[in-house]
Amino acid sequence: MNRQDYTETLLDHIERPRHYGSLPGADVTATGANPGCGDTITVYLKAGPDSTAQAVQFEGEGCSISRGAASILMAMVQGKPFAEIEAMNYNDLVDRLGRDVVLTRVRCATLALDVLKEAIRKYHGRNGLDAETPAARSGA
Repeated sequence: MNRQDYTETLLDHIERPRHYGSLPGADVTATGANPGCGDTITVYLKAGPDSTAQAVQFEGEGCSISRGAASILMAMVQGKPFAEIEAMNYNDLVDRLGRDVVLTRVRCATLALDVLKEAIRKYHGRNGLDAETPAARSGA
């Protein structure tokens, strides 16, 4: 995609966020903030079989980048295994959002990823599970 495509996708998610709102029956919630910009994101997570993100929703206030990025991220991770989500890094998300579109606002763009990973850690902790890491799965 080119810069215009990334910008249009982000604007679409800002104007019509996906997976927005509280999630009745969520197994866990987590909230995070970016005080530098005034962003606050809450993620609601419902776990599925085999440690998957059966349903993920968000609520938040703040800048357009953080809200649009949260919407895109929630759409990306629906149904994904927790291990795959935990393995995501900032570069994965920034590349999906359009590096040149969000490069000056990386903290805003990645806030939802941090909060989602915190929700997964809380889920593991509440259920007596170790966080799944690639090393743990491979037996290393």
